[in-house]
Amino acid sequence: MTDSTRTEARPASTSGAQRDASAHSGPEAPISAPLKPAGRTSRLGDKLFSSLATASGAFVVAVIAAIAIFLLVRAVPALQVNQVNFLFSREWDTGDPNDMSFGIIDLAWITVASSLVALVIAMPLSGGIALFLTRYAPRILARPFAYVVDLLAAVPSVVYGLWGFLVLGPFLKPVANWLNENLGWIPIFAQGNISQVDSGANVFTAGIVLAVMIIPTITGVTREVFSRTPAAQIEGALALGATRWEVIKTTVWPFGRNGFVGGSMLGLGRALGETMALTIILSGTSAAPGYSIFDSGATFASKIALGSAEFNNNLQVGAYISAGLVLFVITFAVNALARWIESAAGAEGKS
Repeated sequence: MTDSTRTEARPASTSGAQRDASAHSGPEAPISAPLKPAGRTSRLGDKLFSSLATASGAFVVAVIAAIAIFLLVRAVPALQVNQVNFLFSREWDTGDPNDMSFGIIDLAWITVASSLVALVIAMPLSGGIALFLTRYAPRILARPFAYVVDLLAAVPSVVYGLWGFLVLGPFLKPVANWLNENLGWIPIFAQGNISQVDSGANVFTAGIVLAVMIIPTITGVTREVFSRTPAAQIEGALALGATRWEVIKTTVWPFGRNGFVGGSMLGLGRALGETMALTIILSGTSAAPGYSIFDSGATFASKIALGSAEFNNNLQVGAYISAGLVLFVITFAVNALARWIESAAGAEGKS
């Protein structure tokens, strides 16, 4: 009886296992799908967008390279017949194509001096306006005030030039005279060429006009960057008891510092290339400037504009194109400096 019981028990246990297996392998049992190899989903839209972005970037680089090649090719023949040192001479005489003497040291000084005066004035004003619009002004006031600031960029440069020459220059005479009389022992505040302090047609006036012109550019970029400060960081600082200024100092400014520098470099690029406004303000004399902000003279751009009457000979045109080539290089140097400042600030922030 014992053996037969064991023999009968084996089929019973086997049939139970078969029932369990059939229960798990039935139609209601979950079926795991085979895993597909990992990889990026290739779509036509992604390929088109990638190709368009690459082509756009390549097109911009090609245009810049074409401009540089054009300037270099047209400038070399004139530089070969130049009778003086192009970089350090103060002469500019291109009347005779067979005997030209042209140097850019005075052009470089007036261009850089007026742009730096503009940047020194515009940077703190633009930063303060951006902070006011994003952190202090009520929303009902911030939006229309931002529109007013942006509207400054729509004013034609010739209007700025006339305003600076006819209105701002005479208005600034007391300030210029005070600086010249009390700080004249400093070279940059010394008397300018042919007493331009009294006329107002000097680098000081030009720099203030340029500052007004580049404030919308710097303010617009800085305002957008400051407004994108993470709300969690601001709320965390407020929760720890920080004041509004401490919030700006510890969260808003570190986050938006690189954008502020980038916007300032954009404004500097606008100031370096400004033509009509500076032509009207600074074209009052042909005397050689010194190293004072009360000098008058010509920038790279205004010199090219004033010399357009001589554009009837390839060598004469090449002389002015040479000045344009230097301005082109200066612009690239400014952009490179901006990149370096941004990367250095970013590395400091990460550390």
